[in-house]
Amino acid sequence: MDARTRERGPSAEKPRQPERTPEQKSAPDKSSTVQDAREADKKPSLRERLRQHWMLAAAGAVLLLAALIGGGAYWLNIRHYESTDDAFVAARSFAVASKVGGYVVDVPVTDNQHVNAGDLLARIDERDYRIAVEQAGAQVAIAQANIANVEAQLDSQQEQIKQARAQEQQAEAQLKFAEEEASRAQNLVEKGAGTVQRQQQTRSDLDAQQANTSRAKTAVTAAELGVKTLEAQRKSSQASLEQAKAQLDQARLNLQYTNIVAAQSGRVVKLSGAVGTYVAPAQSVMMFVPDEVWITANYKETQLTDMRPGQPVEIRIDAYPERKLTGRVASVQPGSGTAFSLLPAENATGNFVKVVQRVPVKIVVDNWPGDVPVGPGMSVVPWTRVR
Repeated sequence: MDARTRERGPSAEKPRQPERTPEQKSAPDKSSTVQDAREADKKPSLRERLRQHWMLAAAGAVLLLAALIGGGAYWLNIRHYESTDDAFVAARSFAVASKVGGYVVDVPVTDNQHVNAGDLLARIDERDYRIAVEQAGAQVAIAQANIANVEAQLDSQQEQIKQARAQEQQAEAQLKFAEEEASRAQNLVEKGAGTVQRQQQTRSDLDAQQANTSRAKTAVTAAELGVKTLEAQRKSSQASLEQAKAQLDQARLNLQYTNIVAAQSGRVVKLSGAVGTYVAPAQSVMMFVPDEVWITANYKETQLTDMRPGQPVEIRIDAYPERKLTGRVASVQPGSGTAFSLLPAENATGNFVKVVQRVPVKIVVDNWPGDVPVGPGMSVVPWTRVR
């Protein structure tokens, strides 16, 4: 033992480790596994962690409780409503057409413009129709003149009747005198106090007075028949007058039809008429959307169990999601939408497949927004409170 070995002492000497074989190197170290297990035993449990972070734990519990309460309240509230996204704004839009033909001379409106009832939409050249009014007025004047002429003839005929009756009375008086004269002459002849010549003269006078009386009666009859003829002419003239007045009224109507006005308030859309274009009768010059619009919601038939007219509805318009409208159920169509379609489904063909049908429900809105355009075909989402 040398001096350096003696100075270190026995404790300084380290035992020499034997070299490990490859199999021993690849085997797990039992000492390290035990150490890891001890370190795992030293990690804090969940309760200790909650105690260490009690504020976060309390906040999480509060959020969870709020989520449960909110979800429950939402479910309790939403179960009273029925909703569908198959809903659209509807209106009875129609085409504005001209009643008469002619060239358009004025179109004072433009696309999407709002108009009130009675506002002028378009004007057609009225010169031809004004001339027709004047012609019809002239025909009325002619008919009135014919009636006045016939009435004047009737008045004259009445005077002729009076004159004929007066002549008849005169003839009857003369006939009566002639009969008396003839009777006296006959008596005188029979008594021998008169002459045969006088008798023949009175007899001739009697025959003449009888003919004169018959002629007077015939004149009265002819005059009365003339009155009937004139009355028939007056009726014909009155009928002509009524016809002329009807033609005048029609001409005036046609003149009014040259001004195409709005029958109700609404908006002008799809304007096709322009100044200088020729329009035929019943030809459309524009489309018109009235202010009266509503919502047609196609609910599933399984959603109609508790749905009744008058129930409140909340509406969201897809184009304006920030707007919330209110309304009510107006009516429920008595039948599905396919039953009233152009080609309804035929379920008796043997290939029937049960499908939940959609039933249109009409919803009226309390107040439509006036600052934004809302028209037919726009999508909405109604929420109807049914319970």
